[in-house]
Amino acid sequence: MKSVSVIKCAKSCALARSYQAALGRYLKQGPSASLLPAAKLGRQAVALGLETLDLAVFHEQALIAQVLKLHIMVSPERELKRAGKFFSEAITPLESTHRGALEANVRLSHANRSLNRRTSDLAVSNRRLQKEISRRMVVEETLRKSERHSALMAEQLRLLSRRMLSVQEEERKRISRELHDVIAQMLTGITVRLANLKLEATASSTKNLRQKISRTQRLVEKSVDSVSRFARELRPAALDDLGLVPALHAHMKKFAEETGVRSSLKAFAGLEKLSDAKRTVFYRVAQEALTNVARHAQARKAEVSVEKLPGAVLMRIRDDGISFDVEHMTKVGKTQRLGLLGMRERVEMVGGTFSVESSPGKGTVVSAQIPFHEKSKTQPR
Repeated sequence: MKSVSVIKCAKSCALARSYQAALGRYLKQGPSASLLPAAKLGRQAVALGLETLDLAVFHEQALIAQVLKLHIMVSPERELKRAGKFFSEAITPLESTHRGALEANVRLSHANRSLNRRTSDLAVSNRRLQKEISRRMVVEETLRKSERHSALMAEQLRLLSRRMLSVQEEERKRISRELHDVIAQMLTGITVRLANLKLEATASSTKNLRQKISRTQRLVEKSVDSVSRFARELRPAALDDLGLVPALHAHMKKFAEETGVRSSLKAFAGLEKLSDAKRTVFYRVAQEALTNVARHAQARKAEVSVEKLPGAVLMRIRDDGISFDVEHMTKVGKTQRLGLLGMRERVEMVGGTFSVESSPGKGTVVSAQIPFHEKSKTQPR
């Protein structure tokens, strides 16, 4: 008995699949489709001893599967009527042999109403989904436009920053020359004139005058020294007149005298073949890095090395001082970051790359690599 029940169940499942496939083909073929497959399925149901309710369950499952699988409900009422016609043809053999057809029809009516509700719910869900998709597409397009605008603004800010650095360097050069060529010469001339007056004032009655002239001379000489130092800091004359290596030597000598930090420089002879803009960038990077060493590192020694790479020049400024968190220091809101950003901008504006490494016990290494012949997007004039 158990094996017979299993065989009947298997045949019933096969019939359900056949019913679903036949209903799918019938709905796809349109109004001209034949109902012979439905009648054949009804006869098979009778042969298996199935009730009308069993076939109604098959029909409901098949119709729901078609709705979810194909989304063919362009005209739900018309398709449901056609599906109902298929079912009516399929249960005709059952109605002629079973007395429970009326009850099955009532249940089928409930199933159809339930299916209609489900179809309606699916339609509402589809409309909501379409609205949500449209809304998300609008949001995504807005985000893309915002990202493009932000990228454009960032690029404009970078160009502006680089242009400002170029203008700043040019202005420094102009002011330095003005201080050196005009003001310093004027003060020197005053000193010479005061020296002549001092020689002329030889009488004893002019002792006080000679003292005043001496004090004035010392004041003018101090002013000359201050102006000269200020001019060197703005734009060292050695950088333009002698080259990068002498300018670095002079700066590092002054740095060691003022800070007590031992310093050394290693460079190669062909360094002066770089363009004026690139030599200026290397000088400013070394100047700013050594300024940071003096202010923050508490170092005992600092080393500047410039080496030749294939098609590029690499400068490294090392110190043995205390380390710092590079990522944290470069975040927005840190005033200390301005020096690092200024160095990075200078290097990138001549097509180079900039990096900083700092770790406990190893000090800090500032690196700037600049190509020998690559043209920069924006260069100081």
